[in-house]
Amino acid sequence: MLVVGLTGGIACGKSTVSKRFRERYKIPIIDADFIAREIMEPGECTYQKVVERFQDKVPDLVFANGGLNRPALGAWVFAHPDERKALNSITHPEIRRRILFRILACYLKMYPMCVLDIPLLFEAGMDIFCGVTISVVCDQKTQVERLMVRNPELTREQALDRIGSQMSIEERIERSDYVIKNNGNLETLYGSVDSVVTYVKPFIFSVILHYFLPFGIISALSVMLSKTYKNRIASSASFRRRDRNKKKEDKLKKKMAKVNKKTAIKDKKKASKGEKKKRMSFFKVFG
Repeated sequence: MLVVGLTGGIACGKSTVSKRFRERYKIPIIDADFIAREIMEPGECTYQKVVERFQDKVPDLVFANGGLNRPALGAWVFAHPDERKALNSITHPEIRRRILFRILACYLKMYPMCVLDIPLLFEAGMDIFCGVTISVVCDQKTQVERLMVRNPELTREQALDRIGSQMSIEERIERSDYVIKNNGNLETLYGSVDSVVTYVKPFIFSVILHYFLPFGIISALSVMLSKTYKNRIASSASFRRRDRNKKKEDKLKKKMAKVNKKTAIKDKKKASKGEKKKRMSFFKVFG
C-alpha cells in the first residue's frame, strides 16, 4: 500500500486538497488535525495532561461543559515558543501512535493507497513512513489574507507570527516529492491535484506485490531508509543555507555599521565647519 504524506503551511489550502482526494478519488484520509481534536476530548488521557500543564497559565482554558478552549491555548503557545514545545511533547506521541494504527487498518482493508494529512509532516518526522510526500504552498501575501479571513480574531502581526513559526516554504518545497501551488482559483487547484494523482496512483500489479508480505516489508523498510537519508541531506543543506544567510546578515550589518560611522564622521565635520564659519562671521562683525 502506498502511503502519501500531504502537508502544507497554515491557510495554504491543504484541507481542500485532502477533500479532493477523498471525494473525487475515494482515497482514505488519515487526518492529523482530526486526531489532535479527538485526543483533546474530555476523558482522554492527553486532554488530562494538557489541562494539568496549562490550566494555571491559560485563562479560561476549559469551558463550562468541560471542552478545551483551543483558540485560547493556541494563542498562548504561539506567543510562548517553549510552551509550544511542551504541548507538542504531550500531544505528538499519541497522535503518532493513532496515525500508525490507522495506516495498519487501511492496509488490512487492502486499500491501494492512503493519505496522511499532517500539517507538521516533516517537523514530526512522519515523512519517513511515506512513499510520496506532497506539499501545498502559496505566496505569503495570499497566505496572510486567507488566514485572517479564516481566523478574523487575528491581527496581521499575529498571522505573520503563526506563519513564521512554521517551516519555511523553501524548505518544505525542498523536502517534498511533489508541490501543489495554490495561488489561483479552485478550478486551477483541482487541476493540479488531478495531475499529481495521475503520477502517484500505484498500478494494480504494484499493489498486489505490496500485499505479498515479504515484499511489502522490504519495500516499507527501503522507503524508511531512503527517507531518513534524504532528511539528513536536507537538514544538512538547510543548516548550510542558514549559516550562509547568517554570514550574509553579519557582513551586511558590518557594512552598514561602517557606512553609519563614515556618515557620522562626515556630519561631525560639517557641524564643526559650520561652527567655525559662525565664529568667523561673529569676529568679522564685532572684531
